[in-house]
Amino acid sequence: MTSQSQGIQQLLQAEKRAKDKLEEAKKRKGKRLKQAKEEAIAEIDHYRLQREKEFRNKQTNVMGSQGNLSAKIEEQTTEAVQNLTSSYHKNTESMMKKLLSTICDINPEVHPNFRQFE
Repeated sequence: MTSQSQGIQQLLQAEKRAKDKLEEAKKRKGKRLKQAKEEAIAEIDHYRLQREKEFRNKQTNVMGSQGNLSAKIEEQTTEAVQNLTSSYHKNTESMMKKLLSTICDINPEVHPNFRQFE
């Protein structure tokens, strides 16, 4: 009977060691999964930062060229306004003379289609 109880004790101890090894394996698996998740998150964050940096560079290039374009358009507009203003001041007097002469100098004439009925 002692040999049976000794055999049972050995079986119980073997079962306990197996449970301990199983729990230890589960803990290692959990740690490895957690580590893999952290590595994946770090890789995703690195990729996201890289893509955001590329986006900002492209955005800066596009917006920068639009800023240059805006400045160029503003400059052209200012130049056109100055040209029109100088042209206005240069031609105002001659245009006023032409308008006044057209309005005031009337030459009454008989229309060529006018026929007198007798």
